[in-house]
Amino acid sequence: MSAAALSTTCTVEFGLGNLAGTFQRHFLCCRRFSAFPWHDLDEAVKLDSSLVLNILHKTILHPLCQKYPPSQQYRKQFLLELIKKYESTGADPLDELYDVLAEVLNAEETYKCHKSYLLPSGDSVTLIENVAIISEGTTGLVTWEAALSLAEWSIENKVYFKNRSILELGSGAGLTGLVICKSCSPRKYMFSDCHSRVLQQLRDNIQLNGYSLNTEQENQTNILKEIGNEKKTAISVIELNWELVTEQQLQNLQADVIIASDVAYDPEIIVSFSKVLRKLFNCFKDGRNLEVFVSSTIRNSETYNLFKKTLDIEGLMWQVVPDHKKIFFPYDTHCKIEMLNIALKVK
Repeated sequence: MSAAALSTTCTVEFGLGNLAGTFQRHFLCCRRFSAFPWHDLDEAVKLDSSLVLNILHKTILHPLCQKYPPSQQYRKQFLLELIKKYESTGADPLDELYDVLAEVLNAEETYKCHKSYLLPSGDSVTLIENVAIISEGTTGLVTWEAALSLAEWSIENKVYFKNRSILELGSGAGLTGLVICKSCSPRKYMFSDCHSRVLQQLRDNIQLNGYSLNTEQENQTNILKEIGNEKKTAISVIELNWELVTEQQLQNLQADVIIASDVAYDPEIIVSFSKVLRKLFNCFKDGRNLEVFVSSTIRNSETYNLFKKTLDIEGLMWQVVPDHKKIFFPYDTHCKIEMLNIALKVK
């Protein structure tokens, strides 16, 4: 084989491998179908129809999917589209495709689904999420873009979290915290929210990811410790009402890093969130030893500007944190996401 032909073959194989990996990441975290690179697949299967079988094994037949499957409807629609792409090549029928489809069609549909996110380390985070976007009056049962962006930033900036005591305000489904616990080796991580359903889902997701409930009590919360990890991260799930919590209660948590994502979408929430941040700074002498990072999807510029003004009213200042360099998780990177490093104003 000539050098030019070898180069072309290697380029094609590398491209096909990347394409299968993209389908895998999109599928495991239940990305919407319109975001999949279907057009690229149309072109690729003309060169190698076996790519469809490769994608099947990286998605529906992947061990994570077998253990923690996405919704039955999602798997069915994905398989039907994959079969359509394969049949368009005119290749001999693949019995395995239709056998897997039959299994999925016979599977029971539930109101919950699993989403799995692959980490650069080779590990993964799996979440149970509600099929509905907003359920029972809370947005905390699903993962939003700003949480994914904050999780990615944490992987590139482990120095802020290693051996630190972290409090996450409004943890939602728990994606960011689980990524930090698995990637950044914090000493202590405190998930928090105020909705009982969200708190229960948090506990479920934490245990789903290899953490077990310990009988030890600390700060009147259940402490969870990672299985098989010599340096165990103490993890707690806390019910925290921003409007009712006192400075003394916050001080008892002894956090030195505060993070939050997608909390600046409603004027009422903005006010209570800004006030609880000020209370946290009051727990420290001059507030100088507290690191605060807040990631937000800017859906409405007026609401986001109100957030910044409210921080100012509470005596807090901010600076925009530079974007992280690498994208590890599939999500809409075209939406505007901004992260602020918030600090106490210098008098």
